[in-house]
Amino acid sequence: MKNSATLNPDAEPQDAQARPGDAYVQSFARGLAVIRSFDANRPAQTLTDVAAATGLTRAGARRILLTLQALGYVEADGRLFQLTPKILDLGFAYLTSMPFWNLAEPVMEDLVEQVHESCSAAVLNGAEIVYVLRVPTHKIITQNLSIGSRLPAFCTSMGRVLLAALDEARLDEALDASSLVARTPRTIVDKGALKEAIAAVRRQGWAIVDQELEEGLISMSAPIRDRQGRVIAALNISGNAQRKNAKQMVKAFLEPLQEAAQRVSDMVARRG
Repeated sequence: MKNSATLNPDAEPQDAQARPGDAYVQSFARGLAVIRSFDANRPAQTLTDVAAATGLTRAGARRILLTLQALGYVEADGRLFQLTPKILDLGFAYLTSMPFWNLAEPVMEDLVEQVHESCSAAVLNGAEIVYVLRVPTHKIITQNLSIGSRLPAFCTSMGRVLLAALDEARLDEALDASSLVARTPRTIVDKGALKEAIAAVRRQGWAIVDQELEEGLISMSAPIRDRQGRVIAALNISGNAQRKNAKQMVKAFLEPLQEAAQRVSDMVARRG
């Protein structure tokens, strides 16, 4: 008997390896794949584009696109499909469910006013950090960062704070899933050296990354904790190496950064 899942990407997987469990809803997973196929490089796609990007058949992609269109998450202009602003409701539902969402922003605004540098908050998702809040000042990074932006955890200060909160098994899993590619000559890409750097972060309770993500960018982060003391997010200050070097940033910004992170953690604990 032929394996229909191999011949037809729109077919239900037939083996246990393709199906993570009996509770796995394949059609829902395909719908999410269609949504994720739209990005900055592909803001509008034809049916053929979506099918190619997701590995679905044209018939399968068409059913999902029409369903999303009926629900208001997708609109069509001739042959081109694109997401609607309603798709933001999905991400906003996550953000509003987070205990520090509406607590951290005013604290971050106060911090930015005090230090005159950009401030962000992020959570860990696999081997990446995802930005959930951002209060920018100077544009010091070439990437256009906003809520929902992702960066590799291993070479970012927020990522190292979040990785430092993992046990050894989960840390190894995250690093094994990371693409340890040097972004600059300073980027640590050796797994052993990374684990040593992360262990140092765990001991001192904060992280600084000096031009490992991008030349000229120095970032310092501290953890945000819940009522049980678990790290749920990281808060950072990003500065330009031409204005302050790493030692100067620590001297000038570490105390206000830690105070801000503690303020948010305290508010989260009271709410919880």
